Amino acid sequence: MSPKPSKRPENPRFSCGPCSKHPGWSVEYLQGAALGRNHRSQVAHAKFQLALEKSREILRLPDDYLIGLVPASDTGAMEMAMWTMLGARGVDVLAWEAFSADWVTDIVEQLKLTDVRAMVAPYGELPDLNQVDFKRDVVFAWNGTTSGVRVPNADWIAADRAGLTICDATSAIFAQELDWSKLDVITYSWQKVLGGEAAHGMLILSPRAVQRLKSYTPPWPVPKIFRLTHDGVFLKEIFEGSPINTPSMLCLEDYLDALSWVESIGGLDAMMARANANAAVVDAWVERTDWVEHLAVDPATRSNTSVCLKAVDPDVLSLPAEARAAFPRAIASLLDAEDVAKDIASYRTAPPGLRLWAGGTVESSDLELLMPWLDWGFAQAKQAIARAA
Repeated sequence: MSPKPSKRPENPRFSCGPCSKHPGWSVEYLQGAALGRNHRSQVAHAKFQLALEKSREILRLPDDYLIGLVPASDTGAMEMAMWTMLGARGVDVLAWEAFSADWVTDIVEQLKLTDVRAMVAPYGELPDLNQVDFKRDVVFAWNGTTSGVRVPNADWIAADRAGLTICDATSAIFAQELDWSKLDVITYSWQKVLGGEAAHGMLILSPRAVQRLKSYTPPWPVPKIFRLTHDGVFLKEIFEGSPINTPSMLCLEDYLDALSWVESIGGLDAMMARANANAAVVDAWVERTDWVEHLAVDPATRSNTSVCLKAVDPDVLSLPAEARAAFPRAIASLLDAEDVAKDIASYRTAPPGLRLWAGGTVESSDLELLMPWLDWGFAQAKQAIARAA
């Protein structure tokens, strides 16, 4: 029986979205927000431009790539890309978890494209990347937030591709090395790796993506918040600090604060190092713990941000399906009640398990303190099973 640990993580927030604020965050950092100002005023416009410039600089984007703020978080950015650019050629769409499966649904059932190859893998695995045809457009998530499985690199993407690569990078960007030369459309949101506020998305376009927008008009009506062209003219102002609709100036100030924090710790390299160190804490614990394993089968494809775990204890696996599914939720509830870990149950449509955020805004010391609590929670939940038997 694991003893109850005496020390708790200083920050119990291990949610995979919205994610933890950066260490030292305070609402005081939002005092400079342009509240009550028109978002097209000079002061607000300058803040949007600063956010885009800082994002570009930290991410080390190529000079000819555009970056803009769009509505509706990463989902909105992905929908915008698909609704405005797909249909010009066949599409290969990859799915191995909940959100990438949504892109399959939208492409097939909403856009009703017919020349679609959906390459779907079960949770814990990747589709066969060697089967992707880069004469076609390719839609994929770099990091499967709900499965803890990521693509290992961009080597599988053809440099001489004819189609566009549209990449949902929201739980990978600022934490994993992305090869911009292999990506044409990249989307992310503020509330993932940076711990910003929700409801705003970011859209990055390569010159090839811009050319698609200038040369192709989709056959379906495009809602206003998805439009990147008007009367056939590319709306470049979106990528110069003039959003499509009214964004939150408070959320923008919070994003600027997050970017400043990233700069203060050493930029992109420091963020990736922090995520790697955090994931290593969990990996080491899994290695020495016999009741748990990673959901991701291949170590080369395991996420360093959304770390997904499954219980493999024989007594737990022998439970009826409903009780087996309830077991990790019981651990999560116990740790929540102890104010040790918030929101660590697996995603609602993912296999039953635990999911820990290990991105750069989390401290390794907090993850170190969490590990014995997971063992304690497991022992408590298993003891409850024994009492009920």
